[in-house]
Amino acid sequence: QVQLVESGGGLVQAGGSLKLSCAASRRTFSSIRMGWFRQAPGKEREFVAAINWSSGITYYADSVKGRFTISRDNAKNTGYLQMNSLKPEDTTVYYCAAGVRLLATMTSPSGYDYWGQGTQVTVSS
Repeated sequence: QVQLVESGGGLVQAGGSLKLSCAASRRTFSSIRMGWFRQAPGKEREFVAAINWSSGITYYADSVKGRFTISRDNAKNTGYLQMNSLKPEDTTVYYCAAGVRLLATMTSPSGYDYWGQGTQVTVSS
């Protein structure tokens, strides 16, 4: 069983930056895609960004395009989400996810098989 361990959440003022990390507990774990989602209480899990692990091709939600950057370190088996120009509306719990199925969506939770525990991001105005 693979666990994804997230870190890097916290409290930041509007306009500030945070960098989230997502590390796989097993170094031999190979995923096809890694994604970041966020979910506010009572709402559906929302796509934020995704990366094809081998090609490095990235995908972003319109709401974060130009502000957030997803990346990965193959050697460390770790993914990252650099969040700049944060807004109060970015406040919620962020989840990383890994998908191992070859033919699956990049931008929906249904395309992912393993999930992190979630990390709180709070942006004050």
